[in-house]
Order: sequence, then structure tokens, then C-alpha cells
Amino acid sequence: MKTLVKSNGFPSFRSMMADFWNADGFFNKSVFDNEFLPAVNIRDKEGSYELELSAPGFKKEDFKVSTGDGMLTISAETSKENEEENEDYTRKEFSKSSFSRSFNLPENVSEEQVKAKYSDGLLQIVLKKSGAGKKKEKQIAID
Repeated sequence: MKTLVKSNGFPSFRSMMADFWNADGFFNKSVFDNEFLPAVNIRDKEGSYELELSAPGFKKEDFKVSTGDGMLTISAETSKENEEENEDYTRKEFSKSSFSRSFNLPENVSEEQVKAKYSDGLLQIVLKKSGAGKKKEKQIAID
């Protein structure tokens, strides 16, 4: 389909820059894409917060989950190597993957009562709520 804008046949600088930074313009990947950050679902349940982090291809030992200073940090790193030797050639391939995500914890979360479980590519974290962070409602007198 032809555009309604008259062109002299050469792309403009603006269109070249748009193509370069476009998701399809730079090795089929966007420079600003959060491709290396796994998706996270967070549910606010009555007595806890539940996080589900999708990270297939990792093992339980690859993860580090920690709390401190009101933050929950989830990170993982894995590497794979494959070496094949033959009379005529040697082929060695390797790959590394890593990520780190941090979340501010609400005041009503007990940092000491965090449980994590990894199964079938899904990391599940349960953060128990405590009554300490709940604020009581206070009526303000109007003068």
C-alpha cells in the first residue's frame, strides 16, 4: 500500500532511526525489551502475598532468593556447555543466562516468614502478612 506522503525515494533520518530502534530493526530484538526478565504474577491473599515467577530452563540450585531492608530480591544464573569431538572436528558450544528482580516489600510482610518452591519452571514465593504494618484509622477533628 502506498503512503500518502510524497517521498523522494530516500529514507529520512527520522525513519532510519525509527527502523533502527524498532523491535524488528535491530537483530529482531528491541534494545529496550525486558526479554531477560521473567514474568511475575503477584496475588494479594488474605494472610499472604503470593508471587509466581516463570523461569523455565533453570534448576532449583540456580536461584537465590533473599530479603533485607524492606526488599525481596530474586536472582538466578545458569550456564550450559556442550562439547562434541570427532576425528575431523571439535565443536564446543556454551550459553549463559541470568536475571535479577527486586521488589519493595509492604510494611505488613514478615521478612522472616518467606517460603519459596521451584517446580516445572515456576518459582513460587509466599510472603506471610503480619499485623505490625496495619495502620489504624484515625478520625481528624475539623476546626
